Amino acid sequence: MEGQQAIRTDVPARLDRLPWSPFHRLVVAALGITWVLDGLEVTLAGSVAAALQQSPQLHLTAEQVGLTGTAYLTGAILGALFFGHLTDRLGRKRLFNVTLGLYLAATALTALSWDFASFAVFRFLTGAGIGGEYTAINSAIQELIPARLRGRTDLAINGSFWLGAALGASGSIWLLDPAVLSPEIGWRLAFGTGAVLGLVILYLRRFVPESPRWLMTHGRVAEAEAVVAEIEGRVTAATGAALAPAHDGVMLLGGGRISLATVARTLLCHYSGRTVLGLVLMASQAFFYNAIFFTYALVLTRFYGVPAGDIGWYILPFTLGNFAGPLLLGPLFDTIGRKPMIAATYTLSGLLLAATAALFAADLLDAATLTLCWTVVFFFASAAASAAYLTVGESFPLELRALAIALFYAFGTLLGGAFSPWLFGVLIESGSRAEILGGYLLGAALMVVAALVELKLGINAERRPLEEVAEPLSLHRGADLAG
Repeated sequence: MEGQQAIRTDVPARLDRLPWSPFHRLVVAALGITWVLDGLEVTLAGSVAAALQQSPQLHLTAEQVGLTGTAYLTGAILGALFFGHLTDRLGRKRLFNVTLGLYLAATALTALSWDFASFAVFRFLTGAGIGGEYTAINSAIQELIPARLRGRTDLAINGSFWLGAALGASGSIWLLDPAVLSPEIGWRLAFGTGAVLGLVILYLRRFVPESPRWLMTHGRVAEAEAVVAEIEGRVTAATGAALAPAHDGVMLLGGGRISLATVARTLLCHYSGRTVLGLVLMASQAFFYNAIFFTYALVLTRFYGVPAGDIGWYILPFTLGNFAGPLLLGPLFDTIGRKPMIAATYTLSGLLLAATAALFAADLLDAATLTLCWTVVFFFASAAASAAYLTVGESFPLELRALAIALFYAFGTLLGGAFSPWLFGVLIESGSRAEILGGYLLGAALMVVAALVELKLGINAERRPLEEVAEPLSLHRGADLAG
């Protein structure tokens, strides 16, 4: 970018000083649906696990159910990497409909699966669509939400995973009831619900603009300022109040393409501590979530004799607790701060998981009390997991934000989550509570270690503009930063 003319812009300051408005609610609804869809998919996969084993056509084993979970996660990893690269090159908005379209087609095809291989392939493609959504959506949301509200908003959106989980659980209660539908039809209709929900979102996304921050760091400052002016007009019309002036600006040399060598140098040299932190946070929560949630239905049916059609009644209560965690604790991440809150939620998640595992191994819980224990554990764990995505999203320069999210999601999930559904499927198949205890204790230990790493390497990003948390690569070094 040497030789390019520096351009001064106040786009970040203008976005960060906006009051909360219907525009921001639109962003949350149209983009945050990604997490609802993921929660729906993961819960359906867990809720229908027993039905898939009983299906006359599929007749999956517990290990195969675990492998389909691994196929979904592997697809999400590869989808995140592929679409993350395109999102940084082509823009946030351009990828919205592509990734959502892939998800819609794949989840509809899942309902038409005829054997284990086809089911696994379609779950892989569904995961690829969701993984691609993560990169475009998380980067755009953080770039459009005012800095003072970024933490609580991001946690609430990530926590909406559990609204999708509640939808999947409640839907499965009816769809998997043999008195209502045959088991072979019920699980197929269950996967069709995601496609129907996604169709509604295609319409809403028409009204979400391209990220002005992405435009400005790609040399399109005039377009960025025009988009911000349009947003300001929408906010002013909705609130009826004049906007405060924006005084701070940044000087950019934008327009150059970021090479993979620049990405590697940025992550491994300039921000090596943040890279280690992001990997640890993502990997530990990935193991925790994927190990437990993908196989929870198997535990209920194998050890407590819960009928397949009743699984939703046990999943539904703690999905609401999981959503309540990020929603209620989220404001504290903006006030008390990122570091103490992330460390606290990871620590509590690990300790409570260990206690629940010990009670399970000692056969001191029934299906209802186990569900109650998971509700308490996941209240903190959902906030911790949401904070991991918040951390990797706001810790790196704007020009490689989507790819950074993709890389951390991919490697974190690969290290901590891709094999865990299969592992726990094998442990559950053994029928040994002691062996399952070992798996749960491993997950608990990973969460506590992550808390210690956060205390050592965590950053204080609360209420700070993204450009201050991590300077844009295109920043002109003679410029003053906002904040």
